[in-house]
Amino acid sequence: MRLKDNFKTTLKIINQNRIRSFLTMLGIIIGIAGVIVIISAGTGAQSVIINQVKSQGSNLISIFPGSADEEGPPASVFGIVITTLTYDDIYALKDNPRLPYVENVSPYVQGTDRVTWEGHEADATFVGVSHDLLDIESTNVKSGQFFTEDDERSLQRVAVIGSDIKKDLFGDESPIGKRIKIGKHNFQVVGEMTERGTSGFTNQDKQIYVPVTTAQKLLLGINHVSFARIKIRNEQYIDKSMDEIKEILRERHDINMGEPVDFDVRSQTDALDALLSITDAIKFFLTAIAGISLIVGGIGIMNIMLVAVQERIREIGLRKAVGAKRYQIIMQFLLETILITLLAGIIGISLGVGVSFGVAQIAQYLGFDWNFSVPLYSVILSTGVSGLIGLIFGFIPAQKAGKLNPIEALQYE
Repeated sequence: MRLKDNFKTTLKIINQNRIRSFLTMLGIIIGIAGVIVIISAGTGAQSVIINQVKSQGSNLISIFPGSADEEGPPASVFGIVITTLTYDDIYALKDNPRLPYVENVSPYVQGTDRVTWEGHEADATFVGVSHDLLDIESTNVKSGQFFTEDDERSLQRVAVIGSDIKKDLFGDESPIGKRIKIGKHNFQVVGEMTERGTSGFTNQDKQIYVPVTTAQKLLLGINHVSFARIKIRNEQYIDKSMDEIKEILRERHDINMGEPVDFDVRSQTDALDALLSITDAIKFFLTAIAGISLIVGGIGIMNIMLVAVQERIREIGLRKAVGAKRYQIIMQFLLETILITLLAGIIGISLGVGVSFGVAQIAQYLGFDWNFSVPLYSVILSTGVSGLIGLIFGFIPAQKAGKLNPIEALQYE
C-alpha cells in the first residue's frame, strides 16, 4: 500500500472514531498548549522587566545590601533582610570629590499599611525615598510639591500620594494640605504624583512617598536601607563610578581588598541580566513540568493504540493474507499514531497561542507594559516533540501489529 493510501486510510479511521481520537489527543493538546503558554508568559514577564529598565534610563547604578555572585541576583531580591547598608553610606556618595560624575542619590525603604482619611481607607505601599527622587526616576508631581531636603533631614511627617490613592481617599477633592493617617501616624499631604502606571509588577499609583528618614524611624523602626539608586551624569562614566563606589563602601565598612564585601553594586544592565536569569530559570522549570504532561499524553496514545491493535486483529490478518508486508502493517499503525499526535500538536499550538494572547490582553488591561509574544522556537519545539512522541509511543503498538500471525489473526474472536 502506498503512503498516500495509508494516509487516506488513517484519516478514515480517525474520522470513524472521533471521540476516541480526541480523547487520545487530549493529553498532548494540554501539554503543548501548556508549554506555549508558559514560554509566552515568561517572555511577556521579561518584557515587563526590560521595559521598566528602559523607562528608568541606562545611567543608574543600584546598590544592594549583602554580597552576591556577579552572575546571580542580590540576596535581597529574594526577600532576605540584610542590614549592612545605611542612610549615611548612600549620602557619603553624594557631593564626594572622588565621585565627580554622581548627580543624585536616593536610598529606598518600603512597607505596607492601611491609609485612612475621614472614613475613607485604602491599602497602600509607603516608600521612603530621597527628596531627589523626581530627578532620579525622571518623574514629576501633578499638584502640590515634593518634600524638601529639610523635610528629609528633620523627619517631617509629609507625604506625596499616588494618583490611585488620591482617587480612593479624596475622589475629585484636592488632597493638598489634608492630613492622612498611615497606620497610626498622621501625615500631611504635600503633593500628588502624576500617573506612573505599573513598573515591573508594582502599581506605582498605589504608592505613597515619604522622607526616607521618617519611614525608617517612625513607620518601620529600622536603621538600614533596602537599596539605593545613584544617578550618573552620563552612562559612559558608569564603570569608573562603580569602581570608586565599591572602594568608598569598602573603606566605610572596614573591608580590606580581597575580603568578602557586604554590599553589591550593579549597573542597570547588570541588574537586568540578574533579573532575567531568575525568570529564565523559572520559565525553564515550569516548561519542564508542562512537558511531563506530554510524556503522560504519549503513554495514553500508546495504550489507546494497543487497544486499537487488539480490536483490529482480524483486519490485520486479512491484510496479511492478501499480501500486505509486515513493514506495511507497521507503517499503517505508526502513521496513524504520528498523525494523531500532529493533529493534537496543531490544536495545542492554536489553543496555546489563544490563551497567551488572552493573558497578554489581561496584563495590559491591568496596566503592565506586557508584550504579547509567542517565540517561534516554542512552536517548533512543540511540533517536533509531538511528532517525536508519536514516533516513540506508536512504535510498540505498530510492532505488535506487524508481528501478528495472519492465520491466528483470522481465527481471532
